[in-house]
Amino acid sequence: MCGIVGYVGQRPALPFLIDALCRLEYRGYDSAGVSVLCDGHMATVKTLGRLKDLQGRLAASGGTERLSGSLGIGHTRWATHGVPSDVNAHPHGDCRGRVTVVHNGVIENHAGLRAELAARGHVFASTTDTEVVPHLVEEELESGCGLVEAVRRTAARLEGSFALVVAAAGEPGRVVVVRQSSPIIVGLGQGENYVASDIPAVLNYTRRVVVLDDGDIADVTASGVAFGRFREGTPCGALEKPVLAVEWDAGQAERGGYEHFMRKEIYEQPAAVRETLRGRIDLDRGAAALDAELGLDAARAARFGRAFVVACGTAYHAGLVGRDLLEGVARLPVTVELASEFLGRDPLIGPGDLLIAVSQSGETADTRDALREARRRGAYALAICNVVGSSVAREADATLFTRAGPEVAVAATKTFTAQLVAFALLAAWLAQARGRGEAARRLVTGLLGLPDLVQQTLDIEPRVKELATRLSRCEDIFFIGRGLDFALVQEGQLKLKEISYIHAEAYAAGELKHGALALITSGVPVIAVLTQPSLYDKMDNNMQQVRARGGHVIAVAAPGNPRLAGSSDEVLYLPDADPLLAPVLAAVPLQLLAYHCGVIRGCDVDKPRNLAKSVTVP
Repeated sequence: MCGIVGYVGQRPALPFLIDALCRLEYRGYDSAGVSVLCDGHMATVKTLGRLKDLQGRLAASGGTERLSGSLGIGHTRWATHGVPSDVNAHPHGDCRGRVTVVHNGVIENHAGLRAELAARGHVFASTTDTEVVPHLVEEELESGCGLVEAVRRTAARLEGSFALVVAAAGEPGRVVVVRQSSPIIVGLGQGENYVASDIPAVLNYTRRVVVLDDGDIADVTASGVAFGRFREGTPCGALEKPVLAVEWDAGQAERGGYEHFMRKEIYEQPAAVRETLRGRIDLDRGAAALDAELGLDAARAARFGRAFVVACGTAYHAGLVGRDLLEGVARLPVTVELASEFLGRDPLIGPGDLLIAVSQSGETADTRDALREARRRGAYALAICNVVGSSVAREADATLFTRAGPEVAVAATKTFTAQLVAFALLAAWLAQARGRGEAARRLVTGLLGLPDLVQQTLDIEPRVKELATRLSRCEDIFFIGRGLDFALVQEGQLKLKEISYIHAEAYAAGELKHGALALITSGVPVIAVLTQPSLYDKMDNNMQQVRARGGHVIAVAAPGNPRLAGSSDEVLYLPDADPLLAPVLAAVPLQLLAYHCGVIRGCDVDKPRNLAKSVTVP
């Protein structure tokens, strides 16, 4: 959720902090702040609102000149404990103004620690869970230890999830970083080093990063970085960490001439699909080539008795499509679970089962925790993820990376279609392993032409934009579909309401007559997705039921359905594709509809209210 940055070097820290925080705005936030070491003290400026508000406050207070030191930390906060406000914004400090801290995550034992500290005379300014940390560090420093040891002892007392970056006036050459269940990376420079909660923050400065694991502590100075373990007591310098060479182009994280990141990322989908497929199809055999990535041979894959897909939000909808692909092509029984609900019961999962954890960021807390529980019970855990070095990717037995590139807009678009393609590849590979070679070859053949079909689908935008000018005035819109299309319309309605704030509902078309038809009156828009020929007759009946009650039916359909003229009021036609892959195409007009409705209604389409890109708290 929260964005964290830090700098130690020779240059003024503040320009880096502001620039890096701007590159993390996609994570969603409600307040922002920075602390810079200046003239022997930590100078902090923070505010409710956006980074432009922080920059305004810095300018008004002379902070842009006053905060001229070469060590600093910064933060954008997404509220978990304490309402969004100036005082609850990070960084937080100790009683003496000597220690400052930024934090991502939730400290679950903060109430008990706060009571202990208050009893010893500490005074708190905020209502956050984070503020216990600088006071604990303050006490450890007063006991005579250095900053690294003070942070190590403090972190060992904390329960919950936390990525912490700590600076202290008494040690002007270092910041200390710890990680437990919340992402944090260190960027390696020449005579300067960087800290951030996500790689895009440092791409303009370095391509060499180290991803911290749970339990790691890092001593970051201008001359180098030393790693250790805070619970085991492994001293900094005794732990070797691999350096990741980041191949992303920094320009990929910019808008590239588009008005919004969301539209840019919708148009990047042909390339994202192509990248997801790259090197994963054996053209000679017409087969999916995933053996090396998945670390499984065909014999073991064939022995899986069933699969569980765990995911949240958009990734959950990808899992619903994935279920039908895995069952239909590989004939593997699949249960799809909301990750938060999976953890709330006693699931019957164990050895011989396949767990598929789907997460764009790889840091979705509920999905990560579900993966851990499934592995604890003996299941083989496979991740479908977009971020190399993320928690889910590192903790899974194997990862199928979607390779969609950085996605800045909060609403997932290209990562969703990339997840669908990843599921199709997985279905084809499992089908081959389970003796269903012909079904696998058919799916692989369809995948080969998919990037071009996605490109053709983007040509539908002018019609979608015209449709959005009318639908943007509505307050209720319904979506219906059957089979794969029902999974897809659930994503369509989510996109519409998260981007445009229009109330939308998705129904299995066959369920309309069991209650939802009561809401269909004259002029109510109903978007029907029809890409599955075997279900055309049933969908035609459902659409006729809507029209009989005065509803306005808008079909998003594959070509070749002669009944559409009689059962719909208008049609958006998709290119002809294998029905198993048609959801990839149908996603595009639904994304564009949400985007244009949001723009017309004046919404912040890249940063919808109350939402964040990476959901790192349960």
